[in-house]
Amino acid sequence: MQYRTLGRTGIRVSEIGMGCEGFDGKSREQIREMVDVMEAAGVNCIDLYSPNPDLRSGLGQALRGRRDKFVLQGHLCTIWKDGQYKRTRDMAEVKAGFADQLSRLETDCLDIGMIHYVDALSDWESVVQNGILDYALELKDRGVIKSLGLSSHNPEAALAAIGTGKIDVLMFSVNPCYDLQPAGEDVEQLWAEKNYAAPLVNMDPQRQALYETCQRLGVGITVMKAFGGGDLLSDLGPAGKALTPLQCLHYALTRPAVASVMCGARSVEELRASIAYEDAPEAERDYAAAFAALPRISWQGHCMYCGHCAPCPQGIDVASVTKFLNLCRAQGEIPETVREHYAALPRKAGACVGCGACEQRCPFGVPAVENMAQAAKLFRA
Repeated sequence: MQYRTLGRTGIRVSEIGMGCEGFDGKSREQIREMVDVMEAAGVNCIDLYSPNPDLRSGLGQALRGRRDKFVLQGHLCTIWKDGQYKRTRDMAEVKAGFADQLSRLETDCLDIGMIHYVDALSDWESVVQNGILDYALELKDRGVIKSLGLSSHNPEAALAAIGTGKIDVLMFSVNPCYDLQPAGEDVEQLWAEKNYAAPLVNMDPQRQALYETCQRLGVGITVMKAFGGGDLLSDLGPAGKALTPLQCLHYALTRPAVASVMCGARSVEELRASIAYEDAPEAERDYAAAFAALPRISWQGHCMYCGHCAPCPQGIDVASVTKFLNLCRAQGEIPETVREHYAALPRKAGACVGCGACEQRCPFGVPAVENMAQAAKLFRA
């Protein structure tokens, strides 16, 4: 299992994580079996948005004696009421729900405390004005949560939240279909069939700006809906052609700032299939050729950081240079962290001789030679 540092938190998380919906409806014995498989494979990050008391208690029992081996991403503002899940902004309910979560998980702290499901600017404003953000920051100050997160499907709301500098971790829906949809407050529009009726071209600029801003600010991203609820794995899905789980995982893991993908495996077999990503050959992970052939979607001219441009005869890491260039374009300046990462590259963009070998291999027609020229001018190397 490969591990990544979750932004500025310093927490090390497994590339493959586990979404709590996979535990839903399971017996305590079944939950323990899944946790056993996770521990054996090195899967250490678990998202816990569900307030289902049976799920929380079952997982708490399964974690006895090994809590320190797992990174728990729990959510504030999610409660169990009248036998079902409810999102709340009522402070009394928020506090009671959080206390119930800690008690049932048999722990005194969470590694990541998520402000749950903020998909509108007005909702983020209410989180600030109603005292929920202050409560979350108080929990962080007391060490009850080690880092503060927020979950969202809307890049506009997410950008507003991380722009405050108070959000350490963003849980966001990342996949090659949702990334082409514009920001909106109605999450249902992300998978509405009508929105894929006409061909879609290139990533939504706000989504690209969100990932790049997270990278620049050190906000780690944990991914939800990498498979689009399973829709992307079907020929009838929004892409118009089935993708494989490995391709979806690799796409998410190559986005800026992404540290871990929460796979909502509903069985041990599905969990093992996601874990198999770690040992899969590059050819099975590769999404570039499949994406280039999708009938309803085009990324023409847009760098996907897929690595098909390699190897460069001059030894330049073309994909990394392009990523650093895009980060600077998004910011309108050279952030110090980007400058440092660029300086650490063994071969700089200035070594490009314009042979075009990278462009010949690129499935998306990216003007890589021009990008290298711009990067060399920008970074003066």
